[in-house]
Amino acid sequence: MSLSDRIEKLLMSVQKPVRYMGGEFNAVMKDADAVDVRYAFLFPDTYEVGMSHLGMKILYHAINARDDCWCERAFSPWVDMAELMRRDNIPLFSLESRTPVKEFDLLGITLQYEMSFTNILEALDLAGIPLRSAERTEGPFVIVGGPCAFNPEPLVPFVDLVALGDGEEETLQTIDVYQQWKVSGLPRSEYLKMAAKIPGIYVPSLYDVAYNDDGTVRSVTPKPGSGAPEVVMKAMVKDLDSAVYPEKLIVPYGEIVHNRIMLEIFRGCTRGCRFCQAGMIYRPVRERSIERLMALAEKLVSSTGYDEISLMSLSSGDYSCLPELAHRMVEKFAAKRVRIALPSQRIDNVLTDTLKETQKVKKTALTLAPEAGTQRLRDVINKGVTEADLMRSVTDAFDQGWSAVKLYFMLGLPTETDEDVLGIADLAEKVRKCYFSIPKERRAPGLRITVSASVFVPKNDTPFQWSPQLDYDTVVHRQQLLRQALSRLKGVDFKYHAPDISYIEAVFARGDRRLGEALERAWRLGCRFDGWSDQFKYDMWLQAFADEGLDPDFYATRERPLDEVFPWDHLDCGVTKQYFLREWAKAQRAECTHDCRKGCTGCGMKRYEGACV
Repeated sequence: MSLSDRIEKLLMSVQKPVRYMGGEFNAVMKDADAVDVRYAFLFPDTYEVGMSHLGMKILYHAINARDDCWCERAFSPWVDMAELMRRDNIPLFSLESRTPVKEFDLLGITLQYEMSFTNILEALDLAGIPLRSAERTEGPFVIVGGPCAFNPEPLVPFVDLVALGDGEEETLQTIDVYQQWKVSGLPRSEYLKMAAKIPGIYVPSLYDVAYNDDGTVRSVTPKPGSGAPEVVMKAMVKDLDSAVYPEKLIVPYGEIVHNRIMLEIFRGCTRGCRFCQAGMIYRPVRERSIERLMALAEKLVSSTGYDEISLMSLSSGDYSCLPELAHRMVEKFAAKRVRIALPSQRIDNVLTDTLKETQKVKKTALTLAPEAGTQRLRDVINKGVTEADLMRSVTDAFDQGWSAVKLYFMLGLPTETDEDVLGIADLAEKVRKCYFSIPKERRAPGLRITVSASVFVPKNDTPFQWSPQLDYDTVVHRQQLLRQALSRLKGVDFKYHAPDISYIEAVFARGDRRLGEALERAWRLGCRFDGWSDQFKYDMWLQAFADEGLDPDFYATRERPLDEVFPWDHLDCGVTKQYFLREWAKAQRAECTHDCRKGCTGCGMKRYEGACV
């Protein structure tokens, strides 16, 4: 019986067979014998999460645009499927051709979230690929990229290459170099040295790490004779109009998290929120032109049949021509009943005209992120918005027929007090009053305000990388404090995150290579799908750290000295450590830094040729 037939037999025994079927509309099929390089792209989470990820769609398209390559998709099997695969000795396979992943030339894995790290080990094991890169003598080279790649050190024992920055070009360069290595007949180790010369590619095995007596990192340096650079600069796409972007999207058979057209209108952010890693590592801002976006939208609507276009960016309201873009898109697609959505909207933008345009077809909940409950704390984090901005925005929205608002906050931000937390409830009450300030005949019925409060996780490559995470007991106290305050407000729902998951996330966000041992131990104890609350096993994680003699508080709740060498200091995200230090000092004084579109703030991006033009 063929592997495909054996897989088919399993599908009747799992929760969601559609996760493993493949064969979707617009999936790329090629003749395996007619291509030179086969590339497996693994998203280390479920199908419905991975198929919602824009980066995967872009790279899938970029690789498959080449005649000499075939990129296929793989996802983490859910626990029921993984158990059956092990029972029946079925290896991790690609969706397009159901080829075992271990038979591919290159295996790309995106690192979107630290809590997916055990899924990577699970996937390698299911594929039959040795976990440790040092033990691999054949099979695909394992390449990781994405936001967590800017501190990949906890994963170093398990990966071959790390791709920093924008992947459109560097991914194709790793393929080019692989082809050169393939015909050279050189040993496996030589591909790593060849790849280390690609801009943005970090090869961890070519570096030595030394530690101080107190456990902090003393240095990370290239091994003698390796040819690896002392500092790896991220790759950067300078012109988004000329960058590759899919004109067709795979249309899943079943529901996924974001089942719509995702249209990236620009990349990067200039606001400088001090907690936001994405706002730092994706600098500088690069916009797509309206003409390019309209052309892409028309092709994507035609090729997919979707009835919603989501205008994607870190802060869609900052797109310089947003009202014109929204107007043209609504005008173009209204007859087809295609909705235009803004998933990430700033509070201090003038929303009214754009909201009118984007919601002519169907209204969705308005999503805003004040992040903190008081102006003092918003200044600490450099959010750059005021209570007046929020009230004006929601009043405009309610006046235009909205009745559902989602407000996002964080608990445990640096310098936070109980008063700051209660300020969140105060803001929610004021938003509620804005709704009732609209004459009854003009306001939509059914007010719904959702307050979501995540736990702050200090991330590498941000001004808050020196900050400790708030201790567990204080987080719980403040969650309960806020819940009690919000329970008195009619029409307001409260959602919050478990602090134990955020704690483990913080450990790995600022971790070093030694955490690789605890990561493997946790996986062997049964940890996987750690970002899913019903699968997360906090006690096993604590056992794993204890078994390996590591103190997780050393990574999560310790304030870092200003002169500490970080495990990721040899990886350049574009923004300098000196800039982060200045911003950390300003945070202590609750001083704001202006948007760099209003004048350069000296973050360091100008070191990159073609940036900030």
